[in-house]
Amino acid sequence: MSHLQDHLLALGFWGAHLAIWAVVFAESGLLVGFFLPGDSLLFTSGFLASQGFLNLGLLLFGCSVCAVLGDSCGYYTGRRWGRNLFERRESWLFRRSNLLRAEKFYADYGRKTILIARFLPVVRTFAPVLAGISRMDYRTFLVYNLVGGIGWGSGLLLLGYFLGQTVPHADHYILLIVGLIIIASVIPPALHLTSNRSRKRP
Repeated sequence: MSHLQDHLLALGFWGAHLAIWAVVFAESGLLVGFFLPGDSLLFTSGFLASQGFLNLGLLLFGCSVCAVLGDSCGYYTGRRWGRNLFERRESWLFRRSNLLRAEKFYADYGRKTILIARFLPVVRTFAPVLAGISRMDYRTFLVYNLVGGIGWGSGLLLLGYFLGQTVPHADHYILLIVGLIIIASVIPPALHLTSNRSRKRP
């Protein structure tokens, strides 16, 4: 029985890390990942690592790699399919307005968008696609991608880890803290949706 328990614990341990890495990659590299809570997930994961539930080293390495690979995937998506992404029929999952929003941001900030967008939900998903559509030199893109991916993937993890290390008896309030983080991550998208609806009203 002890061997079975050890295997189940190991499976849960690696499964949790793989799930986190998958979300980071999806939000960065798959258009359908724009709604995923990457920021709050990274912060919460860092906090859980401070309490011994997750491994900080694995998270730092895996999330940084997945963030960089995700943006590279988005770049090649834009380079390969290009303007077809703007012309496809809009659905509840794919909103052309999100791509246009990223396009405006890209026009305003240029190459720096790849770096800045890492910390902006929705824009984070579509910025590398716009880089591919505009055929930005991949070596230039990769430099910004590496800096932004590592900064975002590691920075939020370390912030969460630091909080867990500094709050006395943080393990006693783990459910409360995680709940507050989740609520905080939901507020910006909710406000965004509300403002969009109010603009559409006559």
